[in-house]
Amino acid sequence: MKYLVWLLKAAIFFTLFAFALNNQQDATVHFFFGTRWQAPLVLVVLSAFACGIAAGVLGMVPRWWMYRNAARRTQPGADPAIAEPAQPPQPIEQLPHGL
Repeated sequence: MKYLVWLLKAAIFFTLFAFALNNQQDATVHFFFGTRWQAPLVLVVLSAFACGIAAGVLGMVPRWWMYRNAARRTQPGADPAIAEPAQPPQPIEQLPHGL
């Protein structure tokens, strides 16, 4: 199984490497107010991908905070202002074998 995962990773790497080698020509991205950016096509695609990931993560941050705060409210003793003394663990009763 470990070799299969490494083989899959190598196939993905070589596919992306071939994509990068085949798209080395310059591309021009036109922004607002006449500004433009000239870079190899691979960098343009990579930067667009990175901007998309950043926008997705930033869009999820408020929901992550909401769920995190809700989880904190439901856990007993999670609030440091209301600290409870630690209770020793209760011993587990030993049941006879076969029951």
